[in-house]
Amino acid sequence: MNTELFPPENWDLSPKPASASAISLTVPMELTDANLLGNVHGGAIMRLVDDAGGLAAMKHCGGPVVTAAMDEMTFLEPVYVGDVVTVKAMVNDSGRTSMEVGVRVEAENVTSGRRVHTSSAYLVYVALDREGKPRPVPPVVAESEEQQQRQREAKLRRQARLARKEAILQARARKGES
Repeated sequence: MNTELFPPENWDLSPKPASASAISLTVPMELTDANLLGNVHGGAIMRLVDDAGGLAAMKHCGGPVVTAAMDEMTFLEPVYVGDVVTVKAMVNDSGRTSMEVGVRVEAENVTSGRRVHTSSAYLVYVALDREGKPRPVPPVVAESEEQQQRQREAKLRRQARLARKEAILQARARKGES
């Protein structure tokens, strides 16, 4: 285990601005990223999304995290081999031990100048302590109207996740009764 990932156990839980968690990754897409159609494989994009999201979550909580859920991943436009992909991530909101991160993916053809928003995603990460157990995370301070909107929407997605989980558990319990 990389002990450098774990600062002293007195975690800083003071509120942090959403912008302090911002991450931007820029990666050229290569032949090894291609799918059978010759475009960039969705899984290659998903990996970049998870990498950027995880880094934003780590930046916010000051330690290691694990991916708990990919709440939504929307592919809007294809990415082509040779495009330069930029992945931007920022923590939208936090719970007690978890954080929702919003991620935006853009692709640019550097020769033509074509730049397009290709996909968006929302992921949930849980902060870990030295024993690999969930630990508290700082609150997120939304600094702009856009960040406040993202924070409100993150709370709605969390409510929907929890309601879906409860409905599934109830359905399983009813099946066990019959």
